Amino acid sequence: MVRVTHWVNVLAVVLMVGSGFQIFNAYPAFARKGETFCCYPFEGDPLPPWMTFGGWLAGARNWHFAAMWLLVVNGLIYLAFIYLHGEWRDLVPRRGHFRDSWEMVKFYLFLRKNHPTQGKHNALQRGAYFAMPIVGLVLVLTGLAIWKPVQLGLITTMFGGFVWARYWHFVATWLLVLLSVVHVFMVIAVDPYSIRAMVTGRYKESWSPESRNARPFVHLLPRRGSSVDMDQQPRQP
Repeated sequence: MVRVTHWVNVLAVVLMVGSGFQIFNAYPAFARKGETFCCYPFEGDPLPPWMTFGGWLAGARNWHFAAMWLLVVNGLIYLAFIYLHGEWRDLVPRRGHFRDSWEMVKFYLFLRKNHPTQGKHNALQRGAYFAMPIVGLVLVLTGLAIWKPVQLGLITTMFGGFVWARYWHFVATWLLVLLSVVHVFMVIAVDPYSIRAMVTGRYKESWSPESRNARPFVHLLPRRGSSVDMDQQPRQP
């Protein structure tokens, strides 16, 4: 279930971000005409076409609203599953989270020799995975606020009005993009073996970053002498 919802989420996020940027390009500013906005220095500059999807405003809106339901339903299924199966415990930051995060940063900066003990996820991963659903919730609420600013006026007011709701929706989108890019980079640079696990569910313990003492693009091969058989490893949920 975790693997299926992960890949559905990849599709939904790509469609939502690309179509959202196409919608933004129809009016690449936050200030109403004749007014100014304090917090966006690129007013009037559209995003590059390669970042957009949908072709034009109406087409992008159709894709955006279709993918919205896919993203929300998939997210609810995922959250319900990890709650009912107790896997949320692997994602919620624990006591000493900031200390453990700093130890991971020190390790990646070569200020610490050995990889900190991490369990299923290290502290930085926990923080990122915990933040993503929160960012997703902000995206949903701000999206509703700018989609139905009159009918859902309470939500729109909660975010400071239509202009600010649109701005926070834009900021949350870029935050989600940043988290996703860092996530993909770290998978490729530190734990490329997990890509296979995200498809098949199989993973060697000797491939884990902790076992390999792996930093980005360093020690990408498993340690020599490991006799762990991949087929003996249990499938991930």
